[in-house]
Amino acid sequence: MSALHRPHGTLADGADPVRLMPEDAGWAYTGLRVLTLEPGQPRAITTGEFEAFVLPLSGGCDVVVEGERFALRGRTSVFTRVTDFAYVPRDAEVTLSAVEGAEIALPMARCERRLEPRYGPAELVPVEVRGAGNATRQVTNFGVPGVWEHADKLNACELITPDGNWSSYPPHKHDEATECEVVNEEIYYFRIAGRDGTTPSGAGFGLHRTYTADGELDEDVAVRDGDVFLIPRGYHGPCVAAPGYPLYYLNVLAGPGPERSMAFCDDPAHGWVRDTWRDQPADPRCPVTGAEGRRT
Repeated sequence: MSALHRPHGTLADGADPVRLMPEDAGWAYTGLRVLTLEPGQPRAITTGEFEAFVLPLSGGCDVVVEGERFALRGRTSVFTRVTDFAYVPRDAEVTLSAVEGAEIALPMARCERRLEPRYGPAELVPVEVRGAGNATRQVTNFGVPGVWEHADKLNACELITPDGNWSSYPPHKHDEATECEVVNEEIYYFRIAGRDGTTPSGAGFGLHRTYTADGELDEDVAVRDGDVFLIPRGYHGPCVAAPGYPLYYLNVLAGPGPERSMAFCDDPAHGWVRDTWRDQPADPRCPVTGAEGRRT
């Protein structure tokens, strides 16, 4: 099995689907937890060295931190709505609770500065349609530089790829400090919808590719609902949604740079593909979701 591909269940911590700390990945900054909140049973989380977003994947929750309370409306699934979220700082005690139960992602980054907690309304989250033709996808820019500046190291965004389409394409990398890229460790957390297009299911699958120019990394894997893939270096992309199975992934990035950035370089062998999009219409299925719900 690939050391970079962590199938569903291999990162589980009790009832929680994912617990991935930087040391588990073999790097320094980026982590991810996915928590299961049982109905009416609060969970206490200590952030320690990490800042984090509280991002509902299904259901909503209350977040109590440092005397503040944020009521997150959430969503039925990642394929039904852009969600609201909260930012919580390092060295904080956070209590999460959900009357009806919920699944919550905590994308996180080891950081130095301690900022105050903050609420992010879904209505202010920009939704971008990127690409064209069968490379059209939705990018939900809830926690990226230029949109959400209230973080020290942490960057995060969501993508929805309609079934049959390609995303994270052309392949790109961010493992050097150059004129076009910065160094970032990156996590891909995948969810895949079943036949109804909205409910995550283990039946579907997608494809993901990561490689280096020297061939030291060269991985093509089938990803399923709940899988994690680690990007320590190298070009990554495409992510391909199999026909019939829309693909979602949460990207979490952080690195050593003094300022947050998601700058990258395309693989020069494939960057020309971007120029072809000017003459192609976007897939009308995108955007798939917004703060008001599904748009298709």
